[in-house]
Amino acid sequence: MRALLDHLLTGMVGEIEERLREDASRMLVSRGDRAGAAQLRQGGQSAAERLERAGLLANEALLAELFARLRQDLIAERLPVRAEDDEPSLLPRLAQVGDPAVAAAARGLLVAESRRREALAMGDVTASDLPAELHQQLVWRVAAALRNGDTSADRALVEAAGRILATYDEGERADAQAMRLAFAIDARPQELPALLDEAIGDRRLSLVFAALALSAQVPFEVVRSLAVEPDDERWWLLLRAVDLDPLTMARLALALASADPRRGDQDLPTLLDAANAVSAEEARAELAVLRLPPDFRAAVDALGSGEAA
Repeated sequence: MRALLDHLLTGMVGEIEERLREDASRMLVSRGDRAGAAQLRQGGQSAAERLERAGLLANEALLAELFARLRQDLIAERLPVRAEDDEPSLLPRLAQVGDPAVAAAARGLLVAESRRREALAMGDVTASDLPAELHQQLVWRVAAALRNGDTSADRALVEAAGRILATYDEGERADAQAMRLAFAIDARPQELPALLDEAIGDRRLSLVFAALALSAQVPFEVVRSLAVEPDDERWWLLLRAVDLDPLTMARLALALASADPRRGDQDLPTLLDAANAVSAEEARAELAVLRLPPDFRAAVDALGSGEAA
C-alpha cells in the first residue's frame, strides 16, 4: 500500500509538472522569451524531489484521501462475483431505464469507474480525481516548486496553473457520480437493502457507500472511511442508523470480510449481534457528530486532543 501510494503521489505531481512546464513555456515563447521557455522546459530538479525535500510532497489530508481511495478500489476488486445469470448487471440496467436522471447518472458512474479501474490496473491516477481543495493545493505547490526566480516565468506558471484549475470538474470524480446516482435513485428505506445487495454483487462499492451516505445523511467520505477501516466500530452503528435488517448487514459484512484480508480474524456473529442490540435511534444519536461540517469536526477533534494533552 505504501509503495503504491508513493508511486501514485509522485505520478500525480509529475502529471501536473508536465502540463505546467509545457503550457508556461509555450506562453513564454509567444511573448518572445525563448531563453526563459527553454530554461523552464529543461528545468533542474523535479517538482516531486523539491517538494519532498521541503516536506511538502504530501500532507495528512492528501495521504488520508489517497489511502482511503486505494483501499476502496482494492476491496472492490476483490469482492465476490455474483452468480452468472441472464439479467444485465446493475449499472448497465440502470443506464437504460426510462428515468433520464437515473440513466444519465448510471452512465456517468460507469465511465468514471471504468476510468478509475483502468488507472488502478496501470498503477496510475490523475490529480483531477482528487477533491477540489486537495487538487488546487497540489497544483499550486507544484507550480511553486518549478519557480526559477524569473518574474516572467512566474507569471507564465500562474497562468498555466489557472488553466489547469479552470478545466477541473469535481463532478466527474467517481465518488461524485456515485452520489449523483444515489440521489437520482432515491431509494426508500424498504428499497435500500435490495439496492445494496445488487451494488455489492456487482462490485460497485462506491454506490454502496453513496446509498448509505444519502440514507444516513453523512458525507460520502465519512462512510468510506468507516468501511475501509476494519476495526472502526462506527461502521456497524452506521448500518444500524439506516435501520438495515440483520440479513442485509450480514451479507455486507461477509462480502467485505471476503475482500479484505485484514478482517480475517473478526468474529462476525458476535459483531452482528452487538450491532443489532443497538436501536436505530441510538445509532443515529451516536453518529450525529459525523453530520457536522468536516472543518467543524476537525476543530472539535483538535480541541479534544489539546485538552487531553
